[in-house]
Amino acid sequence: MKKYMLKIIPTYSWVMLTIILIVNYIAYFGSRIFTSGLKHYSLINSLDRKLPFLSFFILFYLLAYLQWIIGFVMIGRGRREVVFQMFIGELIAKGIALVCFILLPTTVKEIRPGIETLGSGGIWNALTGLIYSMDAADNGFPSIHCLESWVCFRGALKLDKVPRWYVYTMLGMTLLVFASTVFVKQHALVDIVGGVAAVEIGLIIYSCFKGRMRDQK
Repeated sequence: MKKYMLKIIPTYSWVMLTIILIVNYIAYFGSRIFTSGLKHYSLINSLDRKLPFLSFFILFYLLAYLQWIIGFVMIGRGRREVVFQMFIGELIAKGIALVCFILLPTTVKEIRPGIETLGSGGIWNALTGLIYSMDAADNGFPSIHCLESWVCFRGALKLDKVPRWYVYTMLGMTLLVFASTVFVKQHALVDIVGGVAAVEIGLIIYSCFKGRMRDQK
């Protein structure tokens, strides 16, 4: 089994992925230790309120998890340089998210439909209600969903031996995930921007650090 796993992606990628999972848990769930009793702010604007609730988009919200598995495995199979650039950049982005969750706790309660209104509205409403019951309406800015999907797309752009359709598929799926976060009222529009910005800042910080290390040699 171990040999088969190492054929999929190398050891250093598995180590990085394990660290990413741990940091993700700390950022999303650990931050609530500090913010559970604090005031949560709303970053919802007038456009957020005008966007309709489209429960069908919960499908893409859930498919995001499959996108991340595929996207991160594909990145892990890439050149070592790409692996470290994308995975360390992702870790920095997750650190930025943790700081934001603690310093600016947010909520989208005001635009979420009540769980009790979703029970008899078909499978998509039922799935949305299930997500609501498991995921509190906080830790919104930046959107972790959008952050991870953007990492998958940015990683696809950097991979050498993937077909163009893979890149386009990652882009299309990422945009659908972005849309799902606001159409199922899990996030505000600004949370999408925050997720993308966190990744880009993480990649910039990594590139600057790597460049400085190269100059010192």
